[in-house]
Amino acid sequence: MTRGKKNWLAGLIVAGGALLLVAPLYFTFVFATHGRTDIFNTPPPLWFGDAAPSNLRLLEERLPFWRNLGMSLYVASMTTALNLLLCSLAGYAFAIYEFRFKRTLFAIVLGSMMLPAFLHMIPSFMVMDALGWIDEPRALYVPAAASALGIFLMRQYIGSAIPPDLIDAARIDGCGELRIFWSIVLPLLTPALGTLGLITFIASWNNFVAPLVVMRSAENYTLPLALRSMQAPNNTEWGALMIGSAIAMLPLLVAYFFSARRLVAGLTSGAVRG
Repeated sequence: MTRGKKNWLAGLIVAGGALLLVAPLYFTFVFATHGRTDIFNTPPPLWFGDAAPSNLRLLEERLPFWRNLGMSLYVASMTTALNLLLCSLAGYAFAIYEFRFKRTLFAIVLGSMMLPAFLHMIPSFMVMDALGWIDEPRALYVPAAASALGIFLMRQYIGSAIPPDLIDAARIDGCGELRIFWSIVLPLLTPALGTLGLITFIASWNNFVAPLVVMRSAENYTLPLALRSMQAPNNTEWGALMIGSAIAMLPLLVAYFFSARRLVAGLTSGAVRG
């Protein structure tokens, strides 16, 4: 096979894979503009319809949708902000400082990444109940404030991108440890912070299990839980559910559009040195 044919075949495979990935997104937005009966026609609609306003009105009748959207934005933003701060501090400590049990503690952090999420559902609920945080947004973002993946990512990036001589020079100039971190290290972490922020925001936005465990009132549901509550064995308004899902996708698509290059740079930069 000639090189031109190989390139053509590789391009065809990539295009086919991209089509498979984009198709669910496309049909979500298409079905958001059709009623329930049209969605289940054979063949299903392939182009946009005119039922989006009625689907939106029905969605607002069934759910406090805009409050649920605001709750998701609040929880995801708080989770992201706390992760960027605490994971960067922890990663900096693991990468720069030498202290007792450093390797053991970092091994525990890595080991926690291997535990399935369902193992801590009951302990988390018991702790939140003891604190009186059931049905409170802080029960979602405080336990997720410092992820093991974020600590690992920041430690790897700092270890490969921040030269120790730069830290030593700042200390010789009289900078305190917090000043060094805030004024020197943190501005150099932009690619890793962008990567961690995007990963954390998407994970928090799509989180379903944690709100299911600790949230009780429909007004405090995040979007995944609120949209799931619309589903029933019979009489599910799929058009309203689809337009809710389409609106829920928009912040993620916008965030990814503006952060795609930074995501790739942050993920690959830490691979230089372990």
